[in-house]
Amino acid sequence: MLTLTRKIGESIRIGDEIQIVVKEIRKNQVRIGIIAPREIKIYREEVYQNIVAENREAAMANPEALDVVVSDLAPPDSDAPEEPERTPTTTRPSNGDQPHPDKGKKPRG
Repeated sequence: MLTLTRKIGESIRIGDEIQIVVKEIRKNQVRIGIIAPREIKIYREEVYQNIVAENREAAMANPEALDVVVSDLAPPDSDAPEEPERTPTTTRPSNGDQPHPDKGKKPRG
């Protein structure tokens, strides 16, 4: 562990992006300010330890409870037959003539 001595208003740097500033000193408490990018998570130690404990608890979830969650997420069973795949069809003119392969195409030239 690195131990440093700082006065009010003085700071330390952690890497290029994190700055810790001593803001106030009262009896047995030190108030600090932390300047860091938003994506850096900053926790008090007791909060961090609670998060770690809750994550451990969640990782050791009851297998039966997990089965219930998985079954809730599964698609519902259905007795209805699946809809058959549709194939494209050629429509015939209403007058009974055969469809003309060039119909609708613009002439070249």
